[in-house]
Amino acid sequence: MLLKINSENPSQRKIDLVVDCLNKDGLVIYPTDSVYALCCKYNSKKALDKLNFIKKLNPKTANYSFVFDNIQQSAEFTATYDKQTFKLLNNNLPGPFTFIIEASKMLPKLLKSNKKTIGIRIPDHTVALSIVKTLNVPILTTSLNTEDDIVEYEQDPEAIYEQYKNQVDMVIDSGYGGNKASTIVNLLNNNVTIIRQGKGELRT
Repeated sequence: MLLKINSENPSQRKIDLVVDCLNKDGLVIYPTDSVYALCCKYNSKKALDKLNFIKKLNPKTANYSFVFDNIQQSAEFTATYDKQTFKLLNNNLPGPFTFIIEASKMLPKLLKSNKKTIGIRIPDHTVALSIVKTLNVPILTTSLNTEDDIVEYEQDPEAIYEQYKNQVDMVIDSGYGGNKASTIVNLLNNNVTIIRQGKGELRT
């Protein structure tokens, strides 16, 4: 299903359709402030298995990100937010960043990973935030590309739909997307390290 949603003023009726799809273990391609990406409900094993199959990911080593509605919502899934971490997140989110932080015990066991970290995303995109806010729980997300590097991303949602229409349940069309991935920032061990420079300049 190709669903057109206005990027500036999304229809709540259409957002509800997306949320219904996610609640039924659906896999959705959606817009972010960086690139179009795959997502599912964070605790949906069926959808995550499907995502791993499409991306050819090993669930024991895969790097997923969690998309939240706000920083307070993300705090439940992290071990701790010290003053420095909170300030950094507050200065840069919503925005095109993925922050790697120590995870709490709320991390779902279905991820099958021994890693104790979580990637936090709060994209500066009305459609993405509206989905998470209405769903009322995080979504698990990963880019459409298999490479974990700065590469050319497909920007045309209709072309994305033609490529993935038989593999996912829904593709959201909010106009042309970007072609530069998020900047990944590691905040472990009281250090601030940019792992991948993508869209966005970090404000400290």
